[in-house]
Amino acid sequence: MAGSTHTVTNQVPPLVQYDVFGSDRALLEAVERHLAPEAREDGLAELSALGRTCGSAQVREWGVQADENPPRLRTHDRYGHRIDEVDFHPAWHRLLGKGVSAGLTAAWGRPGGHVRRAAAFLMWTQVDAGTCCPLSMTHAAVPALRADPELAAEWEPRLTSVIYDRALRPAGQKPGALFGMGMTEKQGGSDVRANTTAARPLAEDGTYALTGHKWFCSAPMSDAFLVLAQAPGGLTCFLVPRVLEDGSRNVFALQRLKDKLGNRSNASAEVEFDGTWARRVGEEGRGVRTIIGMVAATRLDCVLGSAGLMRQAVAQAVHHCAHREAFGGKLLDKPLMRNVLADLALESEAATTLGLRLAAAYDDGGEQERSLLRIAVPAAKYWVTKRCAPVAVEAAECLGGNGYVEESGMPRLVRESPLNSIWEGAGNVQALDVLRALRDPATLDAYLREVGQARGADHRLDAAIKGLLTELADLEGVEGRARRLTERLALVLQGSLLVRYAPPEVADAFCAGRLGGDAGTAFGTLPHTLDLTAITTRAHPTP
Repeated sequence: MAGSTHTVTNQVPPLVQYDVFGSDRALLEAVERHLAPEAREDGLAELSALGRTCGSAQVREWGVQADENPPRLRTHDRYGHRIDEVDFHPAWHRLLGKGVSAGLTAAWGRPGGHVRRAAAFLMWTQVDAGTCCPLSMTHAAVPALRADPELAAEWEPRLTSVIYDRALRPAGQKPGALFGMGMTEKQGGSDVRANTTAARPLAEDGTYALTGHKWFCSAPMSDAFLVLAQAPGGLTCFLVPRVLEDGSRNVFALQRLKDKLGNRSNASAEVEFDGTWARRVGEEGRGVRTIIGMVAATRLDCVLGSAGLMRQAVAQAVHHCAHREAFGGKLLDKPLMRNVLADLALESEAATTLGLRLAAAYDDGGEQERSLLRIAVPAAKYWVTKRCAPVAVEAAECLGGNGYVEESGMPRLVRESPLNSIWEGAGNVQALDVLRALRDPATLDAYLREVGQARGADHRLDAAIKGLLTELADLEGVEGRARRLTERLALVLQGSLLVRYAPPEVADAFCAGRLGGDAGTAFGTLPHTLDLTAITTRAHPTP
C-alpha cells in the first residue's frame, strides 16, 4: 500500500543522448556560415560527432564525477620528498583526453580551425567547464610562443597535438603537451606591472632563474607555463617547463589549491619559484606585449565558454518546460513562461553568434579583421560573460525547486556562471582595454564597417548606431562611462549580426528588447506581440 504513494508522474526525463551540435540551430548555422566550402563537409561531420559525444549519458556522467571529486594537492610523497603533484579523478583525465583528441588545442594550422574549435569549445563547456581551462591555455599559448620562432618550432607541434599524455616527463619525450599560465601576484592582481617575481640571467643565453610567488597559476599539472617576471630589462615573458630535459623536476612548489565557488574539477594553484629554470620568450621588457596574444585568445574562450553555459542553461530550461505540466497544460505553452524562455534564448543566440563571428575573424587573419578583434574581443568578453550569471539563475528558476537541487545540474551551471567575467581581466579591465583600442582609428573604422553592413534593415538598430556615434564623439569623462560605452558597443554588434544572419523573429525581438528599449530589466518582459513561440521552438534541444 505504501508503494502507491510513490507513483512518479509529471517528472521530466534527463536531457541526455542527444546531439548538442545538431540541436543548437544558432551554432550550426554559424558554423555553416563561416566555414569555407572546402572545410565545411569535414568540419560539420567532426562537430556532429563531437555533439553526440557531448550529449551522451556516459560523458555527461564523467562531467558530474569530475565536478564532485575535485583535485587534491600532494606536496610530498610518503618518504618526505617534495613532489608537488595534483591528483585528479579518473573522469578528469578521460574528459581532458577527449577534449584534446577533438582538436580543442589544434586550431592554428588547419582550414577553418578557429571556427571549428570555437564550436567545439562551446559544446565542451556544456560537459565540463573545468577541463576547458588547460585546453584554453594550451591553445592560447601558440601566438605568444611565436614571438620566438625557435621556441615556437619546438613547442607548437606538441601543443597542437591531438594526443593527451598525462605523464610528468620531459615534454620532448611526449606526443603532446599542455600549457598553463602564471601572471597575477598577491600585491598586483590585474596590475601585472606591479609583479615582483625576479628573473636572474644564467650563463646560457636566454635562460633565467626565477624567484617569486604567483597568486593564481592555471592548470598547475601542465607540461609548461608562460609566466611574467621582472628581468634586468623590465617585465618579461618566460617559458617555465614542469620537468627539465634531464628528467628532473623544475622548482615549482605548489603552496595550495584555491577553494573556488565553481570550476571545481579544475585546479588553480599558488606556486613558489625559487631558482626555477626558465627560458625567455620575446625581448626583455616586452612581457605584456609578448603574452597579450595569449590573453586575447583566452578572452575569446571566456566569451565562448559563457555562450556554452548559457546554451546549456537554456536547453535545460526549454526541455523541462516542454515536458512539465502545470495549471492544465505544458509550461512551455504558458504565455508568461514562453516570454521568459524566449528572452533567455535571445541572450544565448546573440552570444553564440558573436563568439563564432570573432572566431571567423581569427581564421581570416586580414588587417581589418585583426583591427575588429582588438575592440570586439574585450567588448564581447565584458558583455557576454556578464550576461551568463543572470541567464543561469533565471534558467534554474524555470525548473522551480528542482532547479535548486544539485541532481538537476543547474546549481553547477549557476556556480560556474560568474567565472568567465572574472578570469582574464574583470569588467573594468575589459572596458579600459576598449578605450585603449579606440585610440587607433583603424580599430573604430573596422567596427563601424562591421555593424554598418546591417544599416537600413531595422530602425531600432539604426537608431542605436546613431546613438553610439554620438557617445563616441564626446569623450569627456570617458573613463567613468567606459562600461556603458562597452555595453553599447557589444549590443550594437550583436544586433547587427542577428539582423544579418538570424531568423526575422529573433532579430526583431532582440532589437525590440535590447536596442529599442521595449522590455523591462528582468527576463520575460519582451513585448507580447513578438513571435515568441518561434524563438522557443528554435531553442528546443530536440533529443
